[in-house]
Amino acid sequence: MTFTFRPVNPQADANLLHGWMTEDRARYWGMQASSADDVAHAYSSLGAGHTAHLGYHGDTPAFLMERYDPHFDPIGDHYEPSAGDVGMHLLVAPTTTPVPGFTRSVMTAVLDYLFADPLAERIVVEPDVRNEKIQILNTATGFVKSAVIHLPDKDAWLSFCTRAGFAAARADWTPVPRTPAPMTPAHLTPVRWAAATRHLVAKAIAEFSHERLLTPIPVGDEFSLTSDDGLTEYRFGATQRALGHWSIPPMSIRRQRQDVDEPLDALEFILEFRGTLGIGDTVLPVYLEEISSTLAGGAYKLAQPGQTSAELVEATVDAATFGQRLERSMTEGHPCFVANNGRLGFGLTDNLAYAPETGAPVHLVWVAVTRRKAVFTASSSLSYDDHLQQELGSETRVRFSARLEAFGLDAADYLFMPVHPWQWENKLTVTFAADIARHDVVYLGVGVDRYQAQQSIRTFFNLDKPQRCYVKTALSVLNMGFMRGLSPQYMEHTPAINDWLQRLVQNDPQLQNVRFGILREVAAVGYHNRYYEAASPAGSPYQKMLSALWRESPLPLLATGERVATMASLLHRDEAGRPLVAALIQQSGLTAADWVSRYLRAYLVPLVHCLYAYELAYMPHGENVILVLADGIPVRILMKDIAEEIVVMGERTPLPESVRRIRVQVPVEEHVLTIFTDVFDCFFRFLADILAGDAGLSGPLLPEDDFWALVAGTICAYQAGAPELAAEFAKHDLFAPEFPLSCLNRLQLRDNTAMLDLADPSSSLQRAGSLSNPIARFAPSERH
Repeated sequence: MTFTFRPVNPQADANLLHGWMTEDRARYWGMQASSADDVAHAYSSLGAGHTAHLGYHGDTPAFLMERYDPHFDPIGDHYEPSAGDVGMHLLVAPTTTPVPGFTRSVMTAVLDYLFADPLAERIVVEPDVRNEKIQILNTATGFVKSAVIHLPDKDAWLSFCTRAGFAAARADWTPVPRTPAPMTPAHLTPVRWAAATRHLVAKAIAEFSHERLLTPIPVGDEFSLTSDDGLTEYRFGATQRALGHWSIPPMSIRRQRQDVDEPLDALEFILEFRGTLGIGDTVLPVYLEEISSTLAGGAYKLAQPGQTSAELVEATVDAATFGQRLERSMTEGHPCFVANNGRLGFGLTDNLAYAPETGAPVHLVWVAVTRRKAVFTASSSLSYDDHLQQELGSETRVRFSARLEAFGLDAADYLFMPVHPWQWENKLTVTFAADIARHDVVYLGVGVDRYQAQQSIRTFFNLDKPQRCYVKTALSVLNMGFMRGLSPQYMEHTPAINDWLQRLVQNDPQLQNVRFGILREVAAVGYHNRYYEAASPAGSPYQKMLSALWRESPLPLLATGERVATMASLLHRDEAGRPLVAALIQQSGLTAADWVSRYLRAYLVPLVHCLYAYELAYMPHGENVILVLADGIPVRILMKDIAEEIVVMGERTPLPESVRRIRVQVPVEEHVLTIFTDVFDCFFRFLADILAGDAGLSGPLLPEDDFWALVAGTICAYQAGAPELAAEFAKHDLFAPEFPLSCLNRLQLRDNTAMLDLADPSSSLQRAGSLSNPIARFAPSERH
């Protein structure tokens, strides 16, 4: 029999597990009187070293398996745990059609799964002494009883199964063969697929039209698009706004082929316009896969019982819980990219385990990498030992060191590094097999702390100890034009770049005046694989498979009453279309204009000042900006993703040698695009549309002209307070009548595996004419 495993999602799986645990057959689990909420809470707050997995037989949930570390469990008080001990609990799902040998097949699969860890030497169980059935099963699969122990909730048989004992028991048994049914993802239903498709087709028409790849033609009160072969027509309603933005109600779209109504099909839409979109034969199938993955992600989000925008905002929880609840509730990725949820490489189980929208707790894999091939760097005030002590604690460090000693290795010769579980299983164990075989890379096990994946997929927030750092890992998954790896060469200078920027921010009165801050990347480790560095060009994904960095948590930087939210949440709408930004404005008690003014001062002013004062630009999209909120009001921002994405574009700002990597030669006339493109076009036009009353609102919160007038007023107020930079204001004119339209989807359609050269971003740009600047008419009077 074939079984698959995935981590338990406490919220999504609560009802299923509650049904299992409240049956009489599960009485030894002690949860007969529990509610579904009790179950969700229990699996959201598992102890140190404790993980839970659902096992599937085909598409049917078949069992629950818990893995725990006896060192951190009451059982450790009754015997002396060894380094290779792994604790296990098992609950097989109820069935009305028993299959002979099924339960033993489950136990065999579980032991196979646990012993796949090369450091697991002995499985420990402690069944209730009254549970004779499980004792019989344990004995049959190689467990040996040791002693009756008295635990807080039961008297139990302490029992052990070694690798040799399991192998011997297995050799004496032939499992009953049974072909599993194909696993059908529960969220992929016709209704959800149709809804996800309608949303994505609306976005595709809007963004491809914005980038002037498609040209809708007015027909009465509607617009029309005709496919490349002239046989299919799309009709839809739309409001055209500033910056060439198309606001299209998804329900308005109709598709006809040769005058016959047809259902919407996002994949067919791409094929129908492939010539007009300019998608090459090599890119097309990969792009279709990214579209399909984006649709599947959309269907999954539609299947979840999401909270309303008002509920998300009003949640009376601590700052960490509030921020992470928002993080997993986002239903839209990057607002500009059509295929914004590709994640090529993830399968169904991977998405359920690691996608940010599931909110599933993740235990990171830890490895030791030889110092001969790896480099650790940290902020000037932070040592390797101090950093590990803060992030791992003494017990885990001792446990990991003991595992190295079990191989006859000295921990002093290694650096400890966190790794994404998917990366370890799917890439490193194969691609870095030589390094593992030679003990240049050594598997240590999973960490104690639970983490939650952020919108960027490969970055994790510590759920158990929120004051600890975010962890960013290498992940060889293709998403939005890049393989999401991390370069060991970049890691070497990451802390120094962050230290430099922190000093600049702290010593700048303008930035301090708006309380601008950064989340420093305080430590990084990168591993150099000589084979792939010799075989591949600079920047190749093969050189970015094994690195990690640690970024400050925002929690220690908050004042009493402050909460954090990803800025991407300002574009979020709940299931009924109600925007989260509207709920924040209502909570604040301010008018929409006052709220937006506060937001612009916190977000726009520091970006504009850094451009004018230092020719310094960030990548200030919604996921990279953390809003600090007080009573729903943005009071300041914290910028993250520093070392990989900031650039100094001119020679005016001196840089120390260790930081010079961030200086990039960009033509002077393009400097201002860091505001026009990254802020105005890639974020403000979407926010302005929501505030002006798109399909998700019954009426406007803030007229579009008023929004852009506030943007202009914010810039004017800043410039009036910084007369010493007047020459820079003229050189980088934010009130110019127009600016070039730089197109992100065109980049992805041209090359969806490496759409941008980060070392020379200017040469990679795809442009399509120019856009009228929506703040030009609000320029200071002396300019007219």
